[in-house]
Amino acid sequence: MKVSTEKIQGSQVVLTIEADKEEMDRSLDKAYHRLVAKTAVPGFRKGKAPRPMLERYLGRDALVEEAANLLMAETYDKALEEHKVDAIARPKVEVIQVEPLSFKATVPVRPTVELGDYHEIKFTPDTVVVTDEEVAETMEKLRQMRATWEPVEREAKSGDLLNIDAEGNAQGKPVINEKGGWYVLSPGDSSSLPGFSEQLEGAKKEEERAFTLKLPQEFGELAGEDCSFKVRVNEIKQKNLPDLDDEFAKSLGRGIETVGALRDRVFSDIKSDKERMERRSLEEKAIQALAAISRLEYPDILVQNEIDDLIEERKQHLGERDSLENYLKNAKKTEEEFRNELKPTAEDIIKRSLVLEKLGEVEKIEVVASEIDAEVERVIQGANNEEGVRQFFNSQSGRESLRRNIYMRKIVDRLADIATKVEETTHLEEKEGGKENGESTE
Repeated sequence: MKVSTEKIQGSQVVLTIEADKEEMDRSLDKAYHRLVAKTAVPGFRKGKAPRPMLERYLGRDALVEEAANLLMAETYDKALEEHKVDAIARPKVEVIQVEPLSFKATVPVRPTVELGDYHEIKFTPDTVVVTDEEVAETMEKLRQMRATWEPVEREAKSGDLLNIDAEGNAQGKPVINEKGGWYVLSPGDSSSLPGFSEQLEGAKKEEERAFTLKLPQEFGELAGEDCSFKVRVNEIKQKNLPDLDDEFAKSLGRGIETVGALRDRVFSDIKSDKERMERRSLEEKAIQALAAISRLEYPDILVQNEIDDLIEERKQHLGERDSLENYLKNAKKTEEEFRNELKPTAEDIIKRSLVLEKLGEVEKIEVVASEIDAEVERVIQGANNEEGVRQFFNSQSGRESLRRNIYMRKIVDRLADIATKVEETTHLEEKEGGKENGESTE
């Protein structure tokens, strides 16, 4: 067997493999024994027909084709091993000639990743600011969450909760038919049926109203059509908000005793959320910067596999409500067009994964068993089926999933720390330098 190798773009290697006559003869013999065992040649028991008779019955081409397929697999595997080609997917094969066998195999191999100087990636985190307005808004949301509804004997107004019977018909088709439904009166709310709330303002308990509205785009083929409504108001409730006092603060639990303590906790929570968001933003910028300064080469099969995963996610998202075929039909796209749209996203995912994996290797990031154990305990806290969750995450696949998550988290943390280290060090040096200068001045 003769083998030549050539590296080509796209992280691929072309193997040109030529089998010698002796190899072809041995493969023809193997092919004969395989075919004769499963071929009933007239005048012979299965498996007993001589090779000339089998060739005459099937045709020599059938024997040569079987031999070539056997030899192709054998020589390909041998060539990979001898030339240390790390194939990651099936090759694209081009047969040059069959007898003796000669073919080319274009093999996708592992990506090449050369990281840029990631120590030069620098970002200064933005200072997190929490305003009084944000604290007040959150406090008000807490009051809204603890609000109660009380029946009232008056005309309905904005913010009230109405129990209604509603019928609506457009073009002879029922649009709505609901008995005893609850509806919050919110005039001007664009998320509801435009004009519906306005028509019920001022209504009294047990009053019936009839009116006509044009249906919005959400109603599909009926969009823009006039819809005749009949609505009966069964009950009217008003929202009662608790006073923002110490009793309200205590009712929230969490060890809070006073309104002042509640404000402090709200301030701290908002600040922590903003700091997490700022950290995530910085991490994202650092990853993008690392990918931009690194040299990557990877086979297209990785992109296509990632596109397959993205399409599968889309199918799961659509679920029983729809199908990918219907989505493409409504969007007037072919599957090829859809795949091309997903390609940039797939490439971005691959690039991020490759540079982070390489960074983990260079920085010698490791995950120890105790870290996985701690993560298992964290995950099962508050789980409905604690024992089932524990059993899964103590399995080999479950622990590997957690190990992988921890590993990637540690890599991203390391990159973010590197991206902010100089700024922090410089700030510290300036502070210490100022102190020294101050002491010498004194």
